[in-house]
Amino acid sequence: MARMTGGAARTLPRPHRDDWYIAVGGLLGGVLLWLPGIHARMAADDLVLWHAPWAALVPLVIIAACEPLRRIRPRLGLLIGTAALMVDTVTVGSIATVMLYTDLVYAAVLYGTPASARRIPWIAGFLTVLGVVVPAALWRDPRGLLIGVGVGVVVLAPAATGALVRDHRDAAEAARLRAEQTALLAEMDRRQAVTAERARVARELHDMVANHLSAIAIHSTAALSLDDPKTSRDALTVIRENSVEGLDEMRRLIGILRSSGDDREPSATPTLEGLAALVESARVNGLDVTLDADHGRVPAPVELAAYRIVQESLTNALKHGADGPVRVSLRQVDGSLRVRVTSLYRPGDRPRAPGSGAGLAGMRERAALLGGRFEAGPEAGRWAVRAELPLTEGD
Repeated sequence: MARMTGGAARTLPRPHRDDWYIAVGGLLGGVLLWLPGIHARMAADDLVLWHAPWAALVPLVIIAACEPLRRIRPRLGLLIGTAALMVDTVTVGSIATVMLYTDLVYAAVLYGTPASARRIPWIAGFLTVLGVVVPAALWRDPRGLLIGVGVGVVVLAPAATGALVRDHRDAAEAARLRAEQTALLAEMDRRQAVTAERARVARELHDMVANHLSAIAIHSTAALSLDDPKTSRDALTVIRENSVEGLDEMRRLIGILRSSGDDREPSATPTLEGLAALVESARVNGLDVTLDADHGRVPAPVELAAYRIVQESLTNALKHGADGPVRVSLRQVDGSLRVRVTSLYRPGDRPRAPGSGAGLAGMRERAALLGGRFEAGPEAGRWAVRAELPLTEGD
């Protein structure tokens, strides 16, 4: 029982502080209007069925009590507020009650579920049209159109405003997530470049120190085996020089390996301008590559992703493809950069399953992080890699 009580308590979030301010302010404003007798209707109006002096305060109190629900339970607050507004129409009424109700409609669209945000403006529009058509048809008096105008102001206007604000909020949130994904991709590439550079430096450290130690070992052996003071002196000189140089190289390279993740770290940022060199390197390795690049200016994250996709595709063509032409194409089409690389199969090879191995997971991840699409698979007897990377705005 205690566990159930705790679970129920967690499903009831606390109302926002601003909602309490709106509720209290609306209630006080309605009371201040009621005290001097400022009402929405005259007591002699045919619509007024509840003539008690305090009757207008009842819907005011109910609708003010719904305001704390405007964020946590907006649909419930709107339903109760609608009932309170209907009660308000049979009293002398209060302007504060109507204003609080418009806020409940606005909040139900802005903070409610997506389904509520879609349906409420349509319902509000239908009620507005109904408020225009029915009185005009029944009374045949142009003044009946004012009822529809009133319904539009009270219901349709706040619903449309809430829908507009919600659309802008969702668009801003989507743009923020997209920027975070792009920054994450750039950070991943930077870390990969740093890791690769550290590995290269480590290999360089091994090679350099090994050379110096080999020279030290050879000359120390000569100095020990030959009983000649001049030869021993020369060998010790070489040993000292190699020791000092080896220590200097170790200090320099280990300093690079120990450096923290700041701007001093070595990094590589390939660009699409380097595709020509990449293709030339592939030709040296035996690939018959043709490059057709008409990409124009593209954002840096998209540029980096496209370069990596082409690089990995050429590597796969070298490892898994048959001898034959390899085509690399880059085009800007409809606000996106389209990358396409095709190559032949080896004779007798069965077509690889689309999306299997060959570094495709990394290429697909790069495209996905930018919100793009990636496909790889057989196409008319060839292996085709296709990527569509959307271009960010403002570039």
